[in-house]
Amino acid sequence: MAINVNQGVVTTTTVKTDKVDQNIQKQQIAQQQQAVMSSPAQKQDSVSLTVQAQQFTKASEKASNSSGIDQEKVDKIKQAIAEGKYKVNVEQLAKRIMQFEGELFGRK
Repeated sequence: MAINVNQGVVTTTTVKTDKVDQNIQKQQIAQQQQAVMSSPAQKQDSVSLTVQAQQFTKASEKASNSSGIDQEKVDKIKQAIAEGKYKVNVEQLAKRIMQFEGELFGRK
């Protein structure tokens, strides 16, 4: 009958290594628990938004997603120009041009 000497040594070494690792892990867990227990309880911060802030956020997102052009109005004006029905109010146009130039050059 043959006896395998190496098999017994490897098994014994493995068992000893496992026990050492287990002891190290137990020590680390104990240290972590002591650190948690010794530190004062910390309050968690929280933030809440008012209804107005939530509405502002939604409006801001909607504005940033839009192009800023009223496409329906543009289409109506294009159609009116194409049909020759678009009328320009020359007095209002002249008033706005003068107002714009006044603001541009600092005169009112």
